[in-house]
Amino acid sequence: MSAPAPSSARLITGSIPGHLVSQTLPSIVGVAAIMSIGIVDAYFIGQLGSAPLAAISFIFPITVASTSLGVGVMVGINSVVARALGEGDIERARRRANFGIVFACLCGLVMGAGLWLAIDPIFAAMNAPERLMPLIRAYMAPFALGFPLSLAIMGLNGVLRGQGEAKRTSIVSIAYAAANWVLNPILITGALGFEGYGIQGSAYATVIGWGVGVVTGVWLLRATPLPLDLSSLRGGNLIDPAKAIIRVGLPAAFSNAINPLGLAVLTGVIAMEGEAAVAGFGAAGRLQSFVIVPLLGLSGAIGAIVGQNWGAGRIDRAREAVRYAFGFCIVWGLVVAIAMMAAGATFARIFTDDPAVVAEFDLYLKIAAWGYAGFGLLIVGNGIMNSVGKAGFALGQSIARVFLVMLPVALLLAPAMGSSAVYTAELAANLFGAASALVLVRFIFARRMAEAAPPR
Repeated sequence: MSAPAPSSARLITGSIPGHLVSQTLPSIVGVAAIMSIGIVDAYFIGQLGSAPLAAISFIFPITVASTSLGVGVMVGINSVVARALGEGDIERARRRANFGIVFACLCGLVMGAGLWLAIDPIFAAMNAPERLMPLIRAYMAPFALGFPLSLAIMGLNGVLRGQGEAKRTSIVSIAYAAANWVLNPILITGALGFEGYGIQGSAYATVIGWGVGVVTGVWLLRATPLPLDLSSLRGGNLIDPAKAIIRVGLPAAFSNAINPLGLAVLTGVIAMEGEAAVAGFGAAGRLQSFVIVPLLGLSGAIGAIVGQNWGAGRIDRAREAVRYAFGFCIVWGLVVAIAMMAAGATFARIFTDDPAVVAEFDLYLKIAAWGYAGFGLLIVGNGIMNSVGKAGFALGQSIARVFLVMLPVALLLAPAMGSSAVYTAELAANLFGAASALVLVRFIFARRMAEAAPPR
């Protein structure tokens, strides 16, 4: 097998810290752009009143969970493409890349149909008040119908990420977000005599943004070593790419979706504390999503670096990347926690002037923010495990975190602590996630090093 060309496996040589910066900074920009959509949504929907804001708080965990399933597909594509490039097998990488895009689109069709059919049962299980259901249906119907476009973006971005094309990936995200920035105020609250569609306008803006992202992604992929070329799937063995992507993508999809599903259950628990608690919890969650952007960016960037070096047999370089990434998670998480602790009420007033919502928002940050470093270790650890084909480990960790820690703590403490029980449960789950990620990643690398060691 010939050595890979620098243009196809660019991350197996050069400075590891340099690669982390060059891959993470564009990822941060892209993730920030996507997360800003939630902030903009919350702001303009908040102008419609407390009922739409409460409705979007119920909707948020479900949209995140469904999108997280798509992220799992993207992670699978990223992993198999990066490792094939690291091994120097460009033809296998090309076949896996194009199959992955098609697979992502098919997953989007199935998931979108499932969402559309299950709108009422899902939100009934979350204890959503009947008076909010018309608002919830108005948003979820167009969101579900347009969802295949979201998965198409995931497929394209998975191929770009696996090649180490972080800048191109961020451009796709920025294009999608920019369309939302422009359309949200027009379609939600209206402009220039147009009344807007209310909460439904937010869903319309999202779907149109997805379309813009797909067009941008296809265009950018053309200039890479792995362009969209469905002819590469003709006459070839499709079992290999299917098995490779599903082996990583399926566990990764469920792993990514478990936390938002747990969040949906927590939303149902906190709904028993009243509408102000739900609104404060939802708005604080959106701010939290924004401040952990660097951690999310790093979790997306680490896969290509570790995956390419793992495929090339450069385990020493993969371990170096892990050490730097984990160190950053700890430092950033603690710095942000201190800032959120000090200024929680100030941030809350960006979203609402309701004193009850502001108080709940502030309470959430004072408890849950101390788990940010742990959350960073968790998601970066998951990214590392997925990149080396150990998605089952990441899935097991996620299941234990949500079902053995987060939900039991919340349900046991809720009668005595009210909404504080939910926030404490989130903190406990993130601390558990950090510890388990450190142990599992260390175990995986130790086993690989032992396998590579010459026999005595």
